Amino acid sequence: MRLPASRIGLILRRLLIALRNARDFVVAQVIFATLTILRLFPAEKALSAIDRMARFIGPLTPRQKLVMANLANAFPEMTETERRAISEDMWASMGRLAGEYVFLDQLFDYDPARDGEGRIDVSGVPIFVDLLHNPRPFIVFTAHTGNFELLPIAAATFGLNVTVLFRPPNNPYVARRLFEARRLKSGQLVPSHAGAAWQLANALEAGNGVGMLVDQKFKKGLKTRFFGQPVQTNPLLAKLVRQYECDVYPARSIRMPDGRFRLEIEPAITIPRHDDGSVDVDATSQLLNDKVERWVREYPGQWQWFHDRWHIRKTL
Repeated sequence: MRLPASRIGLILRRLLIALRNARDFVVAQVIFATLTILRLFPAEKALSAIDRMARFIGPLTPRQKLVMANLANAFPEMTETERRAISEDMWASMGRLAGEYVFLDQLFDYDPARDGEGRIDVSGVPIFVDLLHNPRPFIVFTAHTGNFELLPIAAATFGLNVTVLFRPPNNPYVARRLFEARRLKSGQLVPSHAGAAWQLANALEAGNGVGMLVDQKFKKGLKTRFFGQPVQTNPLLAKLVRQYECDVYPARSIRMPDGRFRLEIEPAITIPRHDDGSVDVDATSQLLNDKVERWVREYPGQWQWFHDRWHIRKTL
């Protein structure tokens, strides 16, 4: 008996889903096994080994083509050799970021009572203290620079209640494990799915803080510019400010020599407004891009250039 075309299509779709799930499972197990092995070694030696491997393997991956195209967009004045060096630094930073999940307990040694004595330096401590002692709704935004996962841990160290919006990895097995690792250290987590905006709004309504990454690709975002190129930017932060009139603080993580980090929280930015005093959502979204661009220009090897922020991957 011949199956109808619709039935054949359904079987093929289920087969593709099963194959994708099997692939994701195998990839996840390889990652978990690698991280388990890393635990057997001292943190510095393990992370240094990952650094060297990532510098070698990263440029050989299919994503390298997008990385180099993005770098050419951002730094047309640079030579190919200079852009290649940035890409290698980026892959090393990404390799370290993956390995650092294993050693977070050892890496994050910041103690407000012993400021400047550990692996982590924090710039802007008075801002953290003010937010703690003068509770109010606030938003902290950052970008995919350095080890950005350390920022919510720092906020929790100061006793701040911050709800963090994050994008889970595409691999569901990795996403589940990563969510558990983050949840134990980073307070309230909100995956960037449907309903996330309501959860962030509820946190602000309760007088708490919200943390957001603002440098992600957003297909239905506002038309803005980044490194002089047109991009689409998520207007969520600006809309939350419009609704709750909360302060907005830039924050970033910077990798320093010898495996150290500097975490910076800056004074609240001045939100652009229309003549009637209402928040200018478009200008605010552009302001976020401008801040991230300045960060990236300062430490270009610490930003994730393999994201398709300019929607050019299909043209490569």
